[in-house]
Amino acid sequence: MEDQKSPSFLPASKVKGLRFGGQLLIKNFTIRRASPPQLLRLLPSAAAAAAAVSTTGSSSSPFSSTAAYLPTNFTILAHHALHTLTLGLGTKKSKVVIFVFESGALRAGVERSWPSEISLGEVNRRLIRGLAGFEMARFKFRKGCITFYVYAVRRAGSAGFSSGEELRRVVQAVASLNDFLDHTAMLAMPHQKSLSHIPSVRLTTMAH
Repeated sequence: MEDQKSPSFLPASKVKGLRFGGQLLIKNFTIRRASPPQLLRLLPSAAAAAAAVSTTGSSSSPFSSTAAYLPTNFTILAHHALHTLTLGLGTKKSKVVIFVFESGALRAGVERSWPSEISLGEVNRRLIRGLAGFEMARFKFRKGCITFYVYAVRRAGSAGFSSGEELRRVVQAVASLNDFLDHTAMLAMPHQKSLSHIPSVRLTTMAH
């Protein structure tokens, strides 16, 4: 785990993006925007925390300001194939990218210009550097074969962060996840109903 502390906002052009090391091939692998149910399954503890403090009885999403991109099944299979073909030298690590905006309205506005699916190599240019006039704070967590990048997003010059409680829930939920040891096993289990049955492979059925 890295960077779990108070957010330090930088212009989008200067904040750290996704890192690939020497594994340049994985820049071609894709991630896909998560639906609200997928996000709930990814971070159940955050959803539970939001429900515990709610006093309104509202059924609105606990992630009203959050957008996330998860590995597609193609990406998961491609990582596995690369690892096999290179006799273990190719990485099996995938990436999850989560954005927590300062408001739900801002998230909705930005998402309209974002693609539903994008290659990992385009994330820095289109989703991060492309947000001119915004500031971001980055949190990074390594969870076994999945690396999570969490970005808090606000308009440049804003004071504080109005979705701070939602950001706290998301960061704590990611930090509390168990390591993902093998995210390919779920591909052979189409009837798996509960992601909590096999904690180490929870992401595989979330995007396709």
